[in-house]
Amino acid sequence: MDLNGKTAIITGAASGLGRAIAKRFVAAGAKVAIADLNLAAAETTAKELSSTGQTMALVMDVTSEDAVNAGVAKVAEAWGRIDILVSNAGIQIVHKLEEFPFADWKKVMAIHLDGAFLTSKAVLPIMYKQNSGQIIFMGSVHSKLASPLKSAYVAAKHGIMGLARVIAKEGAAHGVRTNVICPGFVKTPLVEKQIPEQAKTLGISEEEVVKKVMLGGTVDGEFTTLEDVAEVAFTFASFPTNALTGQSLVVSHGWFME
Repeated sequence: MDLNGKTAIITGAASGLGRAIAKRFVAAGAKVAIADLNLAAAETTAKELSSTGQTMALVMDVTSEDAVNAGVAKVAEAWGRIDILVSNAGIQIVHKLEEFPFADWKKVMAIHLDGAFLTSKAVLPIMYKQNSGQIIFMGSVHSKLASPLKSAYVAAKHGIMGLARVIAKEGAAHGVRTNVICPGFVKTPLVEKQIPEQAKTLGISEEEVVKKVMLGGTVDGEFTTLEDVAEVAFTFASFPTNALTGQSLVVSHGWFME
């Protein structure tokens, strides 16, 4: 399987998981739009990956319908089609629920859940016209279970599961499939930022956060890698039939099993 002739938009793709997925897609032959809030970083990533394939950089605030629509239109105009959307942009803010600022709650929900909705809404008419498309949401093990301090994140990631299933039902008649990747802890800047935050909130050392809170439930005490997640994204993007739609795949070193 490969992605030759396919075009993809990946949000939050200037770094971390998004960049790793973009790298894997480019290696598989896809044209990839690197969409990110930070245009300079997106341009750097696009340039780095362009040595092995075709890329473009997009500035995109996934919480803005106008920004999302403009970015999607730019890709469709440049490349004539959109085959794959990876809704990956995300943040993490941790607080006890009773202390969670409403503004922070809304920010987490907007980037994760509104972003997934708006980007899907923008690409679906194009995919429906093509009678084909793949939408991949970045969920989390927290799409399946809950952890203290992460009420907004857990709620958003659970919501993404429901959204994906609805799109799978609605999109089937138009050749559109959607699936969710549910990683465990991947050592990205997003996760590294949480280590001191959780240590402070929980009153434990940063080493204990890593060994007990983050990796204590895994089978081997190992972080999931960027490459692990990128390979799952490639599998979803290249899978050819409706046998794999409305599904989620946990990539977590056994932290969560189903």
